[in-house]
Amino acid sequence: MRKEYDFAKLKKAKPKYLKHLKEPVTIRLEPQIITYFKSLAEKTGLPYQSLLNFVLRDYANEHRVPSANWGVPTVKSAKSK
Repeated sequence: MRKEYDFAKLKKAKPKYLKHLKEPVTIRLEPQIITYFKSLAEKTGLPYQSLLNFVLRDYANEHRVPSANWGVPTVKSAKSK
């Protein structure tokens, strides 16, 4: 065994399971949406990104389909059809 090892060129390995957890994305949101979720995040004690993920997952799990009527969005559940 060596007395010292040089870790300067060592590559950081990512655990294989991480690629299945979450995928980073970039989306454009209105400032009011971000403010709302950040405020809600403070009240719930969750990071706002996690809260957004939770809301979107719930939306997807319920098979909700957005419907816009001249800028006033409404939500219809696919289950109710």
